[in-house]
Amino acid sequence: MSETTEAPKKKFEPKQPVELAPPKDDVISLDYLKKCDGKNEGYPTLVAIKGVVFDVSAKDAYAPGKSYNVFAGKEPNSALGRSSLKPEDCEISDYSGLSEAEKKVLDDWFTFFSKRYNIVGKLPSDSNSNL
Repeated sequence: MSETTEAPKKKFEPKQPVELAPPKDDVISLDYLKKCDGKNEGYPTLVAIKGVVFDVSAKDAYAPGKSYNVFAGKEPNSALGRSSLKPEDCEISDYSGLSEAEKKVLDDWFTFFSKRYNIVGKLPSDSNSNL
């Protein structure tokens, strides 16, 4: 029985242990986030999910020309919930229109990121678009 209750916890665990810094709650503006797309020297590569900003700089998949760069410098809630890599979907931070199943996928992505990447801040509360 304990095997069943422990399985969901381990579902998104990284293959290699990750040392994460304590989460920060600094407010990161949308303008700054847009510059953190992996293409601007001197800026980290950031991805925001549900208003929380993650530093993905160390992961090559988010670098320019790589598959997940489409998420960099954005809050791609809609795209993540729909498992879409379409650039136009990555521009939509509002996830209120997602189905319950898609919201679950978005929550799973949030969990996945939170176990792998440092939380470096949050978006301004007026930009959270799920309301």
